[in-house]
Amino acid sequence: MSGFDFKVVRLTAPIFQPGEFELRRLAENGFAVVQCDDEDPAAIARAVTDADVVATIGTPMPRQVIDALGKGRARAIARFGTGTDKIDVARATELGILVCNTPYFCVEEMADHVMAMILYFNRGLGPAHRAMQDGDLARARRFIGKTNRMSASTLGLIGFGHSAVHAARRARGFGMRVLATRSRPDAPRDEADALGVEMTDLDTVLRESDYVSLHVPLTRHTENMIDDAALAKMKPGAVLINTSRGKLVDEAALYRALMQERIAGAGIDTWGSIDIFVDRIDPPLTPLASLENVILSPHTAAASVQAHFDMMDAGVQNLFDLRAGRMPAAATIVNPDVRPRFPFEH
Repeated sequence: MSGFDFKVVRLTAPIFQPGEFELRRLAENGFAVVQCDDEDPAAIARAVTDADVVATIGTPMPRQVIDALGKGRARAIARFGTGTDKIDVARATELGILVCNTPYFCVEEMADHVMAMILYFNRGLGPAHRAMQDGDLARARRFIGKTNRMSASTLGLIGFGHSAVHAARRARGFGMRVLATRSRPDAPRDEADALGVEMTDLDTVLRESDYVSLHVPLTRHTENMIDDAALAKMKPGAVLINTSRGKLVDEAALYRALMQERIAGAGIDTWGSIDIFVDRIDPPLTPLASLENVILSPHTAAASVQAHFDMMDAGVQNLFDLRAGRMPAAATIVNPDVRPRFPFEH
């Protein structure tokens, strides 16, 4: 099938317009791409009816859109990125539509972001900065005198996928004790053993960690997994870090825990309560933004020049494989139990 017979509809929403590198890579591989700038599901459904593949970064694809694909010739949804919670994967699977992603493009960046947040809290940079702005050097010194050295601290990882492994490697370089838990207790432990990571259960991670970092996908089983009960198990001096998916955390419960000083702080990069895919939100964004013991970023833990290039290279490779009638690499398949409506070579 030629590039001009193989139609790719690229969902762009307001802030996901293809950049120069993506357009060049698509052109080099002979893809004819039609852009859809709409966010309205009905408008997207009309735009994708004759697509072979729909490529997306962050535009929601609910059931209405998936059903439109099922009425046409669509064989796949290609997510340029990792999380697929905005895509109705279950409905796509029912209709024989493959869903693939680019899972490893930003694991180093996420690990770096986690460590940056840990260091921010460990060295008291926020309070020290604000105290210096006020000219109150004594206040800055008082705060930093209460912190523990990194090598006396414990990092707890909830999930032990690729980004968590990189975070563990960095934390061990600082001499930290690292605990981790995962959904499959019987999974291979080679990487954990090589890094000196202690694999344990969720309660132990919450109870013993000075920093708790989330590294799990958003599913019906993990939504709001950090709730009042989970936060109550954490140390009063502990910090929660979320660079994974916003709805893993009950933000109202987190606000209460911080206000009542049941935990010491939070570093939040992903959000369930606010849409960060816009250029500006009038303050206050969220009650959490009013707290001095919280550091916020707008879903940028995955960002770097290299990560962007890697994501686009992997995404275009998936399109290339799909056009050739080949199943993309196994690690990129989000719904491996799908029975494709069009056969793929393996």
